[in-house]
Amino acid sequence: MIQEIFPHQFDNLYLGDATIDDEDFVLHFQDNALLMRLNGDGLELPKGKDFPEILKQTAHTFLFRLNDHACFLVWDELFVDHSKMIYKEINFFRLIDQQEIAWASLVSFHLRNWYIQHQYCGKCGTKTQHKLNERALECPECHTVVYPKISPAIIVAIVSNDKILLARNTRFPGAWFSLVAGYVDVGETLEEALEREVWEEVGVTVKNIRYYKSQPWPFSGSMMIGFVAEADETQPIVIDDHEIAEAAWFKRGNLPQHPSTISIAGEMIEKFEKGELPFFA
Repeated sequence: MIQEIFPHQFDNLYLGDATIDDEDFVLHFQDNALLMRLNGDGLELPKGKDFPEILKQTAHTFLFRLNDHACFLVWDELFVDHSKMIYKEINFFRLIDQQEIAWASLVSFHLRNWYIQHQYCGKCGTKTQHKLNERALECPECHTVVYPKISPAIIVAIVSNDKILLARNTRFPGAWFSLVAGYVDVGETLEEALEREVWEEVGVTVKNIRYYKSQPWPFSGSMMIGFVAEADETQPIVIDDHEIAEAAWFKRGNLPQHPSTISIAGEMIEKFEKGELPFFA
């Protein structure tokens, strides 16, 4: 999965008073596009030394460390040499070979969106300030503290012997299928959310729910919590006609187009295809 970047190392210990050095990575967005340095036919994250105009007073936020190099979100405009750099839409993470760069880009995108959405206190409207001792924003007026938003979502591989139930979301292109997934609602357990989402989206009841693993998915600010469950394939499939365009049971060896293994959905589908998905034959 995309966060599995070994031997590269990702460290999100927050260092609120850090400043940008020459070898530190600089992440700068224009809308949903991230500034990247061209390296032949490849891409790499630009560094502090690529921007001589960066000074200590340049508006920046410490994000995390990648391979012992600090990564900073820079808010001020930068002078960009377009012969050496290019802004790439964040979806490039699906295609780039360097998974550590894809992961750092995604996490920075998550944090950048959170910072933008919480520039002002939701309680009294005062402009928020960065805390130095933890990754949080604080209102200097009413002292409300806000932490990064992470939304829990379940995702489930529904199986019946040698078949798996896959669905095509209305937003998916072409014949692209994936697992049933959805956000956990207020007051729900993960299992209750799973049963509700499956019933709402495909009209099927499940049993023998088992935990698989989890995956942070910064692209949507989510924590994807994976499960495997059984269902009787003779149940009629009733799609919701809102989020789901179609759904069906598929046999091993005859699976439709589906996500790659950078996502938990793709990993679970591939493991099912190989007969390696835990708990079931």
